[in-house]
Amino acid sequence: MKTIKIPYYTSTLDLHVDEANLKAVVTAKMHEYKAAKSEAELVKDALAHPIGSKTLRELAVGKKKVTLVTSDHTRAVPSKLTLPILLAEIRAGNPDADITILIGTGLHRPTTEEEQRRMFGDAIVDNEKIAVNNAFETDDFVKVCDLPSGAEFFCNKIAVDCDLLVCEGFIEPHFFAGFSGGRKSILPGICNAATVNENHSYKAIADPHSVTGVLEGNPIHKDMVCAARAVNVQFIMNVALDGEKKVVAAWAGDLEEAHAAGVQFIREQSQCPSIEGDIVITSNGGYPLDQNLYQSPKAVATAEACAGEDGVIIMCCSCCDGMGGTNFEKLITLGTVDEIDAYLSKIPPKETISEQWCPQIYSRILRHHKVILVTTYLDPEEVRKANMIPASTPDEALEIAYGIKGKDASVVVIPDGVSVMAVKG
Repeated sequence: MKTIKIPYYTSTLDLHVDEANLKAVVTAKMHEYKAAKSEAELVKDALAHPIGSKTLRELAVGKKKVTLVTSDHTRAVPSKLTLPILLAEIRAGNPDADITILIGTGLHRPTTEEEQRRMFGDAIVDNEKIAVNNAFETDDFVKVCDLPSGAEFFCNKIAVDCDLLVCEGFIEPHFFAGFSGGRKSILPGICNAATVNENHSYKAIADPHSVTGVLEGNPIHKDMVCAARAVNVQFIMNVALDGEKKVVAAWAGDLEEAHAAGVQFIREQSQCPSIEGDIVITSNGGYPLDQNLYQSPKAVATAEACAGEDGVIIMCCSCCDGMGGTNFEKLITLGTVDEIDAYLSKIPPKETISEQWCPQIYSRILRHHKVILVTTYLDPEEVRKANMIPASTPDEALEIAYGIKGKDASVVVIPDGVSVMAVKG
C-alpha cells in the first residue's frame, strides 16, 4: 500500500493506494527544482537584469504617480517578500513617488484587511497606500479601447491615470489563458465586470486554442496582451513557485518578453506526457487556490487529460470559502450537465454572465467523466446539485471510484494538478 500526500487547505490529506492499482504519480519537475540563490536574491537579480527593458529604478525617475498591481487573496504571489523589494526599487529611482498598490481581484470578492496583512505584512498595510479593485463599481473604471475580440476594455482609473504602471505576479499553467502571469494582472485583474465577462465568453472558452499551455492563437490571451499594452504596462516582475510556494525563479522587464522567458521555464518544468488511468486523483495545490469550488476546474482540467474515455476524476478541494460566487453556484446547480451547457451556449459574448466559464468547463468534463469531490466544508447535497459525487476523504472517494470502475482499475495520482501540464500524444 502506497501513501501519497494530497495538498488540501493549509495541510495535506493522506491517500492510500494499493501498489497493484497505482499506475503513476505525476508531479511537476518544478517541485524538485533547487534554485542556486535565496528567494530574495532571485527577485533582486531579476530586477537588476531586466529583460527587454530599463531597470525599474531607471523607469521611476521623474514619475510622480506610480501604480503597482498585485494579486488578491486567491493567489499565492509571495508579496510579503516581493513588494518591499519592488517598493524600494521604485523609490531608489524616485524617493518622492506617490505609489498606490492596486489589488487585482478580477471578479473575486474584495480582499479583506486581515487577508492583506497575511499577504503583505503589517508594515505594508500600515504604511502604504492600498486600493482594492472592485469590478462592479462602475465609477471606478474608464473605457480605454476595444479589444481584438470586440470586447470593450474598461480599466481601473488608478492604473490609467498613473505615470508608471508596474505589475507583479507568478506564472503557472492556466486552463484557458494558456499561462497565468504577465498580462493577466490587467485583464482580468483590474478590469470591470463587463470586460472580464466578454473576455471569458462561451465562444472564447470554447475556442480550441483556449487551453492549458497554448498562447499562439488563443483569443483570451490576445485580448489580455492588447489590454495590458493599451494601458502601457511598462514593467513586470513575475516569479515561479515550487510546491511549498517558495520562489525558485524570477523574471522582470518588458510585459511580453519577460513573461515569455518565464513561460519557457514553466513549460520545461511542468510539461509531461499524459499517463492514462481509469481513476485520476488530483487537487488544486491546497490553499489559497482550493478555497472554493469556482477555482477547482483548473486541476480537474489537468486530470481530464489523463482520464480514460470514461475515467473517474477525484478532486480534493477544501472549499473553505464555499462555492465561490453567487452566479457560479446558480449556474453549476442549474440542472443536468447538458442543460447547463445548452443554457450557456445561447448567451451572446456581450451578455456573458460573471463566472459562467467554470460551469462551462465543468459541463465539458462531466459529459465524459464522473467527478468525485473530496471536501469537508461543502454540504454533500450541494455537491450532488453540482452534478458531482461527495466524499469526505481521498480513501472514501477511491472506494467510490473502484465501485464505478472495478477493483482492478488503474490509478493515476497528480497531487498538484495546477502545476502540471499533461500533454496527450
